[in-house]
Amino acid sequence: MDKNIGEQLNKAYEAYRQACMDRDHAVKELHQKTENYMQQIREQQEKIELQNSIIAKLKSQLAALNANR
Repeated sequence: MDKNIGEQLNKAYEAYRQACMDRDHAVKELHQKTENYMQQIREQQEKIELQNSIIAKLKSQLAALNANR
């Protein structure tokens, strides 16, 4: 009977250990994806800022052209 309990404990411990490893892997993967998404957001924000700058410049050029007419 003690052997059976020992085997059950070993199986339970192994299941717990595997669950912890799975959790750690999921946390690491989530962290990596979060970092990747944050980098993509930063890049998109830079593109938006550049486009807004271009739009502002074009608007001022258009206003200058309209003022000369």
